[in-house]
Amino acid sequence: MLGICRGRRKFLAASLALLFIPALTWLYLSAANFSVKPLPLSPLEPQSSTLVGGAGERQALELRVREVEEENRALRRELSQPPRNPTHTNHHGNGRHGNQSHAPVVREGSRHGEAPKGAATGNSSDCVSQPVVDKCETIHMAIVCAGYNASRDVVTLVKSVLFHRRNPLHFHFITDSIAQQILASLFRTWMVPAVRVDFYDADELKSEVSWIPNKHYSGIYGLMKLVLTKTLPSDLQKVIVLDTDITFATDIAELWAVFHKFKGQQVLGLVENQSDWYLGNLWKNHRPWPALGRGFNTGVILLLLDRLRKLRWEQMWRLTAERELMSMLSTSLADQVIHWNSPKKLRVKNKHVEFFRNLYLTFLEYDGNLLRRELFGCPSETDHNSENLQKTLLELDEDDPCYEFRRERFTVHRTHLYFLHYEYEPSADQSDVTLVAQLSMDRLQMLEAICKHWEGPISLALYLSDAEAQQFLRYAQGSEVLMSRSNVGYHIVYKEGQFYPVNLLRNVAMRQVNTPYMFLSDIDFLPMYGLYEYLRKSVVQLDMANTKKALVVPAFETLRYRLSYPKSKAELLSQLDMGTLFTFRYHVWTKGHAPTNFAKWRTATTPYRVQWEADFEPYVMVRRDCPEYDRRFVGFGWNKVAHIMELDAQEYEFVVLPNAYMIHMPHAPSFDITKFRSNEQYRVCLKTLKEEFQQNMSRRYGFAALKYMTAENNS
Repeated sequence: MLGICRGRRKFLAASLALLFIPALTWLYLSAANFSVKPLPLSPLEPQSSTLVGGAGERQALELRVREVEEENRALRRELSQPPRNPTHTNHHGNGRHGNQSHAPVVREGSRHGEAPKGAATGNSSDCVSQPVVDKCETIHMAIVCAGYNASRDVVTLVKSVLFHRRNPLHFHFITDSIAQQILASLFRTWMVPAVRVDFYDADELKSEVSWIPNKHYSGIYGLMKLVLTKTLPSDLQKVIVLDTDITFATDIAELWAVFHKFKGQQVLGLVENQSDWYLGNLWKNHRPWPALGRGFNTGVILLLLDRLRKLRWEQMWRLTAERELMSMLSTSLADQVIHWNSPKKLRVKNKHVEFFRNLYLTFLEYDGNLLRRELFGCPSETDHNSENLQKTLLELDEDDPCYEFRRERFTVHRTHLYFLHYEYEPSADQSDVTLVAQLSMDRLQMLEAICKHWEGPISLALYLSDAEAQQFLRYAQGSEVLMSRSNVGYHIVYKEGQFYPVNLLRNVAMRQVNTPYMFLSDIDFLPMYGLYEYLRKSVVQLDMANTKKALVVPAFETLRYRLSYPKSKAELLSQLDMGTLFTFRYHVWTKGHAPTNFAKWRTATTPYRVQWEADFEPYVMVRRDCPEYDRRFVGFGWNKVAHIMELDAQEYEFVVLPNAYMIHMPHAPSFDITKFRSNEQYRVCLKTLKEEFQQNMSRRYGFAALKYMTAENNS
């Protein structure tokens, strides 16, 4: 949909789903601007007193449908004709039309060709005045969204709406369980003021439309717009229905204002498809679909719900669908004007597509954190989470040298769970294990290697900006290794603040584990081949289900970027003796893994227990219900140490596995470790946070926690 007024362009790219509405007798036809067309439906009134009850109602509707079929045929003939004044056209569908800028000629009423009073005609350059939407009026949008990909696509739509909006918004999402989980988490962590989100279970609606044969890739979900009058709250009077792959180029309030143009029995607002492709006459036997002219694009629909309910829309569309299916056999949803459902469409050659492409890419990579704007002067519903967060932040002392460290603990990071498709059911024997790790963009190259070493499920938290998230998406989609795996959950935590929130990332990844056990690793480590199956066997052998154990996987490291990875313990010991491998952090932080007792591990053939010691930070497999990591530790230092201390306080046994190992691969120092080494205040704040953590441990665990303070003082 494209209009140009006084040099200012407004674009709305809309996708399409075929809606059965043959009984449409009124619409706007625009010779210069693709305007939304309000469409009336007549109420189902019995033609005589005998037409009552179920059969009578059906006969009444059939009579009404037959009456309007002749009008539809006339309308089809008119839509198939070229514009009466071709010099005033401004169609921008797929680049097959002219490019003049003129005001629309609005045709209204059942008598086509009759312009309403006050409508702009001819060659006027002034825009038709639009009714103003009240400043604090809430705009309602309904969106059908199902699955992982649609949940990712809809974010760009939401960004474009939020960017331009000046009104409170209420999103009504009709979702499956997957989309609801993803979007509920996203909006909860996005915390955008004056935005409300409600969800409706699409699974409960499937029976309403599943009887309709459908050939389109969207499947049954593309037909759920038909039942919105029944699905949405009964007191909701009007709503804008949107497809997930639309991008707005102006304030959605301008679309909301079109409702003021609806008169009499007008209940639907649609836009005509812009391309001549839909006329079905481009080549011999070209029959894209049965429709009035080019047909209507239902990527954007304006619905007057209250009037539709009075017209008994539910019965109307069902009867119409039944009648049409007798000849059509199945529904067929067609392509549309601008529809970003394929990467190929970003490479379309079209005189207008460059603008659309740039618009789409802008919002695709736009920092969503910048959209947390207050709407001043409009009362909004109380958000208790936001209020509590603000209260907590106000209690912090901004003059504290460690203020930024303390603030980061309470920062709410926008989180998009399952950024890519995920499909995995844990094994029935209750021994399944998920590898948990976190990473940023500079460690992306480790993903393929880890997937080759670990065949089991993986839960990853990625700390990325919006632009980096799109780079990751392109990287993943271009990788045969990653695309061959559906058991890897990628969870995007969007960048905010100056520190790397390492423990928040670990917690996000842990919360999405759906297996009974987790292997808590880091992205820089490659697990030995076969570790997944070895850990599963250890679960049974060590009775993990009934005991509190943390199974330690000994960690080693190499300084070589090219390593012939050892395929057995014997081969690893050989490389250890030759100096190709070392025990992890042997040169700089020996006590971090010293309690593993590598000397004993060399000859061990059975698991052995070790005791906690100060600064112990092994990589362990634990039950899914283990405590989370402490969020106060960000960047470098003490993030794993504190977690292992918590496990010990909760009386976990540390058991070293004799035939397991993992190897740390070399990489450039992270930004956070560089800050730790070069910034004295960083080290001072870390020491302060350690002391506060130990004090908290003493309060929580009492006398048993005194050993942690004693061990720290002696270390």
